[in-house]
Amino acid sequence: MAEKTRYSDEELQEFKEIILAKLDKAQKEYENLTASLRNSYGNDIADTSPTFKVLEEGASTRDREDMARLAERQRTFINHLQAALVRIENKTYGICRVTGKLIPKERLRAVPHATLSIDAKK
Repeated sequence: MAEKTRYSDEELQEFKEIILAKLDKAQKEYENLTASLRNSYGNDIADTSPTFKVLEEGASTRDREDMARLAERQRTFINHLQAALVRIENKTYGICRVTGKLIPKERLRAVPHATLSIDAKK
């Protein structure tokens, strides 16, 4: 029997559903993060003692920077998921970009945007 060169349309549909669910969740988390960033300036420290003001400003700046980093990581994850959907439409999804062989289903279920098999990643 010849080795499979791509996943069947049914298998691709299964992966598409997994990706769409993850994409929906990721987009909601991204929206929450960006909304929190926009609103983080609303909770001012004007009513606190000047002694603590400097400490609180530093902490809030650090928190905003952390939140911005998380939002950027989430945006990158969303981009990877969207690229995986394009690969599904092109019927190239699940093919390792280094070896050209199929990435195992277990890996794709765990990391649906993967473009490398475990062997290629090592």
